[in-house]
Amino acid sequence: MSVAAAQQSITQGALDAIFSDPEHIDQRFPVPVLQCLQIKPLAPQQSATGQQPERYRVVLSDIRNYVQCMLATQANHVIHDNSLVRGCLVRIKEYQANKVKGKNILIIIDLAVASELGVHDRIGEPQAFEAKSEPANTAIGGSNFYGAKTESSAPVKSEPMSSRMGGGGPSTAPHGNGNNVIYPIEALSPYAHKWTIKARVSQKSDIKTWHKASGEGRLFSVNLLDESGEIKATGFNEQCDQYYDLLQEGQVYYISNPCRVALAKKQFTNLPNDYELTFERDTVIEKAEDQSSVPQVRFNFVNVQELQAVEKDSTVDLVGVLKEVGEVSQIIAKSSGKPFDKRELTVVDDSQFSVRVTIWGKTATAFATQPESIVAFKGLKVSDFNGRSLSLLNSGTMSVDPDIEEAHRLKGWYDSQGRVGNFASHNMSSMGSATGRTDQTKTINEVKDENLGMETVDYFNLKATIVYIKQDNFAYPACSSDQCNKKVIDQGDGTWRCEKCNISHPRPQYRYIMSVNVNDHTGQLWLSCFDDVGRVIMGMSADEMMEIKENDEDRFPAIFEAANCTKLNFKCRAKMDTYGENQRVRYQVMSASPIDYRVESARLTDLIRTLSVNS
Repeated sequence: MSVAAAQQSITQGALDAIFSDPEHIDQRFPVPVLQCLQIKPLAPQQSATGQQPERYRVVLSDIRNYVQCMLATQANHVIHDNSLVRGCLVRIKEYQANKVKGKNILIIIDLAVASELGVHDRIGEPQAFEAKSEPANTAIGGSNFYGAKTESSAPVKSEPMSSRMGGGGPSTAPHGNGNNVIYPIEALSPYAHKWTIKARVSQKSDIKTWHKASGEGRLFSVNLLDESGEIKATGFNEQCDQYYDLLQEGQVYYISNPCRVALAKKQFTNLPNDYELTFERDTVIEKAEDQSSVPQVRFNFVNVQELQAVEKDSTVDLVGVLKEVGEVSQIIAKSSGKPFDKRELTVVDDSQFSVRVTIWGKTATAFATQPESIVAFKGLKVSDFNGRSLSLLNSGTMSVDPDIEEAHRLKGWYDSQGRVGNFASHNMSSMGSATGRTDQTKTINEVKDENLGMETVDYFNLKATIVYIKQDNFAYPACSSDQCNKKVIDQGDGTWRCEKCNISHPRPQYRYIMSVNVNDHTGQLWLSCFDDVGRVIMGMSADEMMEIKENDEDRFPAIFEAANCTKLNFKCRAKMDTYGENQRVRYQVMSASPIDYRVESARLTDLIRTLSVNS
């Protein structure tokens, strides 16, 4: 089932109706359909009559909102038979709405998993459903199965805490006998109360500023790590002054609420956590005396072969054998004219693939690691240059011969067989073998009939003729800094400002962002093209096109007209995208090239011979 169909099946607005309009909910939404975003067992509690039955916490979403839910014990069968999984859709047959400690809680008494609707990543950007200000319903006591001490499936522990200083002064939270409950990061949610985490700052950003019409501000962020997971925390404006100097990379801290927990904005973080933290004025932070009980770094490795299935511009971790070390070279920044040092490394692993990794600046010039060492990278940006290549981000780290299981395994493999092995690369000619797909040539009719891109990301080749190019907004003013390409804003004083790089340029570097209609003998299709493909189609850069548009109005449309009726070989990706509240498949051109008619004639000749033999 496609994401679009699943989205249409979800009962949007059901959660608001359940809590705000209970008298009419049965008529409006008799059996709501919701998406399961999270499942966690609660730690068992002992009572006077013995240990209580197992309880499970789930988070359900109706796309607009999400809410904390508890499974009644008679509904635990969906856990035991593994039918309730993260991302699935469920029909809520019987439930009870309650409030506990001012929070809306939905008790699920009976439900059915809608397996025919499939399992999907989180649909939409649901917001936490806010509790109303009516008197709380205390049908469920705080000592029952929902409370701070039963939030987590991971064990919580008590540690002695000295009086801690936060941004607003001494902590006044009651700590009982001087101990405080330490939560694992994976247990944090918007419904956790009076928590403290003990975490290491694994990465810390610089203070960044933004400028908008409504004002300006500052922010910084840190990645926090403990034995259970990682989470991003951000401080805005005043919290930059309060906490930036206090939090040092590599150090361990106790951090206690008030500190807001909300759904993570995935476009701004690469951590595998559904939530993120925002520091507040009274957030309590203290450096821990014991710095050794928290891990130094957490990796989420992919192997080299799997890189072809990773989206461009994603961030990954990689461990491999250093096969080759290039010399230091320099590139010149177009914006400032300053040189940047870089060094290219070749890394292989037991997937029998190799990949190029670029390191920069002082990391490149000081690099002295010998080939055949095991290197673990954290924070590599994925590029589609030469099929797939990697670049170590400023926030990334590199560990040589780390004492981890994956490194020891690779060392044993390389010593026994990898040293004499042959390795494939991710260049464009090997894309099919790298991903287990063939990138078959399709007609436009086949692309539509096979529903490419509806449920998964699909790649295909297309031979088609350009019949129309949209001339409106064919290019955008981009930042001229290396590896940026973000849109810049005209400041009205002759300069163009990049919010990401926080610098102004005397002029932008225009880049193509084109919509092109192509035809073959079976139909027509709209394709999205970016700068590299735009240069192939137009035969010149976007800067040159903008100059012609401003200075030669007659020549400008003629160039677009001349580009029509050009037949090209397009390598395309089909992927479901969301536009507002609608979803549709977007066909993006990854590369384009003129057709080699000699090669094409040979291919068609072989095809004719095959058909003749089969007949």
